[in-house]
Amino acid sequence: MTTASTWHMPAETGKQARTWMAWPVADYGTTAEEARRAWSAVANAIIEHGGQPVTMLVTADEEPYARKLLDDKVTLLVTRLDDGWARDTGPTFVVDAQRKHLGAVDWVFNAWGAQEWASWAWDARVATTIAGEAHAEIIPSEMVAEGGGFHTDGEGTFLVTETVMLDPYRNLGWTRDRVETHFRHAFGDCKLIWLPRGLTRDYDRFGTRGHVDLITTFTEPTRLLVHSQGNAQHPDHEVSQRTIALLKQATDFKGRQLTVTEVPAPKTLHTPDGGWTDYSYINHVVCNDAVIACNFADDADHEANEILHAAYQRPVVPVDARPLFARGGGAHCITQQEPAIG
Repeated sequence: MTTASTWHMPAETGKQARTWMAWPVADYGTTAEEARRAWSAVANAIIEHGGQPVTMLVTADEEPYARKLLDDKVTLLVTRLDDGWARDTGPTFVVDAQRKHLGAVDWVFNAWGAQEWASWAWDARVATTIAGEAHAEIIPSEMVAEGGGFHTDGEGTFLVTETVMLDPYRNLGWTRDRVETHFRHAFGDCKLIWLPRGLTRDYDRFGTRGHVDLITTFTEPTRLLVHSQGNAQHPDHEVSQRTIALLKQATDFKGRQLTVTEVPAPKTLHTPDGGWTDYSYINHVVCNDAVIACNFADDADHEANEILHAAYQRPVVPVDARPLFARGGGAHCITQQEPAIG
């Protein structure tokens, strides 16, 4: 068996075998149908444009709704779930040095720091369920982490935030060194670039306390897209400017300087409930043949889509992400890529 120290996490831009998702089953009340349609829109876009299969985990009670709304090509796997955030409940897939074997890091999941409103008994088992279906070797970890809490360039550099990785409700008393040790256990030799925090609304009741996949991502080694809030009235103006400045001074695992491309935030400043938006074009899904982009019926949508197209040189397929963000995340948050092997 391959040891953990030999595993490697490929970049999301690499060849993918499949996208894994989980159907929304939380108590969304009268808006449950809106949630179902939002998840379906992302899955169907991947099937139609992404160039890869999709497997959707779904509960028995919700299976009829899923079959009605999803493309027939989406594979359904009936299981128990608490909610639909597969980026965070699913495993992080890794490969060996020859890319012949597939591994699955099974983080401890406690619902983004034991949130008082959440239940996670079933979601904590999702990673092993997916790993079993993918025939991946399970790599256990004692660290509480979620897939939305880090990004990698595929060459040993990882982006993380302090407020997630050092969250006392996740990893009480942990230091940077201890977190980095666990990253090396999962991914081999690597370097973590530590950002202080995430976007403002992500610290509200239903937030993650700072997931990095809302604020920055790699498009290729040394090249980053970063959320840039240009309106000084929005609290994320300061957050994004601080992030941009830090990344411009950082170096990657190989000692190279980083190139930062700013992605203007949507011009919409407030959500329907009156709070600050965390709408972000950074939370997109990179597939084999397309990029599934979060759009917001906003004047900045077109410019953001053009930036994504230039960065990835793949067609950009927009989906209305407002129903996703209203529930605490975006398109990236509800998907988990499985890298191709062999």
